[in-house]
Amino acid sequence: MAAPSIEDRFGINDLFVRYTCALDAGDAETVIDCFTEDGTLVSPAVGEHTGRPAITAFAHRFARFQASGSQLRHVISNLVMSVDGDRAHATCYLTVFLTKDGQSRLLAPGRYDCELRKAGGQWRFQRRVVLHDHDYVLEGI
Repeated sequence: MAAPSIEDRFGINDLFVRYTCALDAGDAETVIDCFTEDGTLVSPAVGEHTGRPAITAFAHRFARFQASGSQLRHVISNLVMSVDGDRAHATCYLTVFLTKDGQSRLLAPGRYDCELRKAGGQWRFQRRVVLHDHDYVLEGI
């Protein structure tokens, strides 16, 4: 895979930021739109979800978690990507904070490892894998 163009670099960065901000805001429709129709999300904290119906169920379940008074803050950094036409691979570091009942804590740090596909000029996740440095349980989700 080749180094990305500046347009692809901005498009992929925007995808990662839109996804994490939508998760934190409980914006299910934006989370869903970040995935291809046949996309997959794999996370040790929330399970594996493949295809639009499964991603939709995950996004709405996650939005209810946020609406119940739990606030997550996904912080991403060190985004690295390579592009080959309409396909790309990207990884970044992940830090997540959880605030609930007036208390904040840091969840297990980790990274996202993603296969991406570009369609209609927009990058989306084909396969998004969450890798944590250690296991933890996210109650209520």
